[in-house]
Amino acid sequence: MDLIMKPWPWYIGGLLVAIVMLSLILVGKNFGFSSNFRVMCSALGAGKYSSFFNFNWKSQRWNLLFLFGSILGGFISKYALSDGQSPAISSETVAQLHDLGFYSAGNSYYPVELFDNLSTYNVILLAIGGLLIGFGTRYAGGCTSGHAISGLSDLQLPSLIAVIGFFIGGLIMTHVLFPFIF
Repeated sequence: MDLIMKPWPWYIGGLLVAIVMLSLILVGKNFGFSSNFRVMCSALGAGKYSSFFNFNWKSQRWNLLFLFGSILGGFISKYALSDGQSPAISSETVAQLHDLGFYSAGNSYYPVELFDNLSTYNVILLAIGGLLIGFGTRYAGGCTSGHAISGLSDLQLPSLIAVIGFFIGGLIMTHVLFPFIF
């Protein structure tokens, strides 16, 4: 039990991701969580109104199962396998986040100040962020997990371009927009 209660080293997680990716490649599947939104919309009948959702969603049931398993695994790890520890992040990052008003940094897995205080500003910020992420995911033809893990594993040039764009966007957000917004 002690083995699963403590964080695993990065190389164990990386090896597990590699095994999953190799398995998916061998059976001819592509990994990506954003495709689940399309599958769920199609399953609920959105194909009647938009050709984008008009496809055989049952061929993607495995991806829905993967999504459900990830949510269930996160729930189990938080409520059954966690001793209340917080993520290990650098003290410099914690200090910078504290300067921006995020006093939960270093003590929580998410910014409590943003999600637990649903002020009008936070709701608008989260809604705009969600719309931008949804638009970006659709425009890029997939999410970060799909492009960075599956697309790069398949040596796809569009995925490499998308991952470079994600990285540049992350740098701009971290160093320009985030301090401006907060």
